Amino acid sequence: MLWWRGVSLHVADPVHKIKTIAIKDTARQALGWPARMLFPPVCAGCRRHVSQPGVLCGACWPKLRLLEKPWCPVMGTPFTHDMGDGFLSAEAIADPPPFERARAAVVYSGVARQMVQGLKYQDRTDLAPWMARWMMRAGAELIADADVVVPVPLHWRRFFRRQFNQSAELARAVSTLSGLPFSPAAIRRVKLTRQQVGLERHEREENVRAAFRVPPEAEIDIAGRRVLVIDDVFTTGATVRAVAKALKKGGAGAVDVLTFARVLPGDFRADESATI
Repeated sequence: MLWWRGVSLHVADPVHKIKTIAIKDTARQALGWPARMLFPPVCAGCRRHVSQPGVLCGACWPKLRLLEKPWCPVMGTPFTHDMGDGFLSAEAIADPPPFERARAAVVYSGVARQMVQGLKYQDRTDLAPWMARWMMRAGAELIADADVVVPVPLHWRRFFRRQFNQSAELARAVSTLSGLPFSPAAIRRVKLTRQQVGLERHEREENVRAAFRVPPEAEIDIAGRRVLVIDDVFTTGATVRAVAKALKKGGAGAVDVLTFARVLPGDFRADESATI
């Protein structure tokens, strides 16, 4: 404390401030200790113990194939070398999609496949926030332009049986991390489709034809806006194409697609686990 012209002045003591921060950090770590003992963090791929939640162990990390530029500006499929600005993949030219851009964080193989299946079939919803962080990295340009985040919906009967939608879990995490509005009711699956697993490419397209619709009460949420559609896996693109068509028919100004994983062209097999 200092005195100036008879008035006491309180001056922050930097040593005291450092001690206070250290005490708070120690207390925070002490409070977290029981949780770490009861629920130790495990690898997002193989479930071995790791130092912190959401990371991969040394054995799983090399098995994760991140998708990097250069890639097709429309489909997001990687090129072997830089083809120059605006160069499109054969897929984008031969069959232009109803969405503007698609991006994915990782190749759907190895540990990425294990994570998707863990989230989807083993109720590993704890993986969603960490998967979403990789999606944020891959879809930074899409997120910067987006107005609202919309997950690929499940039919209500399938949702009732499963009790959660893996795409909605990812979309909720992306919304939280990005600060974008989350609108899970912007589009509905109005047709109970067959599971896509085991279907050939043309069968997948027919399976999801007219399967989605924007309800009248949700049109105001997407009217003229750029919608970011979130899904777990982009396989043939049949599902997200159908969703994009329905969103545009419902008034969306533009649609982008962001998924956690991507089956690369040429890698597709009918037995791949994909969106339902």
